[in-house]
Amino acid sequence: MQAPARRCRLAEWAAACTDVRPLPDLLAADEQQTLEFFVARLTEVSDPAVDQQELLYNASVLAHYARVSTRAAVDLTTPATLADVFDHFVFETSMRDDSAMMEAAGAQCLLLAGFFEDQLRRRHNIRWYAQLGAKFFSRAASLERSPRRADLLAAIAAGFEPWRRRHARLSRDLRERSYLLTRTTPPAT
Repeated sequence: MQAPARRCRLAEWAAACTDVRPLPDLLAADEQQTLEFFVARLTEVSDPAVDQQELLYNASVLAHYARVSTRAAVDLTTPATLADVFDHFVFETSMRDDSAMMEAAGAQCLLLAGFFEDQLRRRHNIRWYAQLGAKFFSRAASLERSPRRADLLAAIAAGFEPWRRRHARLSRDLRERSYLLTRTTPPAT
């Protein structure tokens, strides 16, 4: 008997909350919102003098992989572990002369060795993967045709470790914060 009464109260509460969007709309974030989230959060954990192009690039890496599944049917999937990066980019040597693939390899090392450092450090040598990630970015820069993009990739390679530490700090900071959806309180019955 209580279940129907509970549904009725939930319906009344939902009807009273006309300023609240449907739950799927609250949970969804488009590409722009995801990028803005990571730009803001990386800014919080970065020195004010940090290069803004590098910050935007790093935020775009985090935003991209936040929206791509480990089982995606299109694009490069988000790797589940650093072993996946090793298998895909170190063990398999056919992509060493592809700038975009070397950049993706570097970005995946940055994501996993940085943002997921705490989860992966017991299974993987984070320092080795950080060095590998920097080498991937350096290789991507040397293969890149656009001088401006090559300079950005070279800067990411040179600053890989500080960016990796910022990613790790951001991850810890997000785990410590309470990012909860807030709604108006249901009407009293």
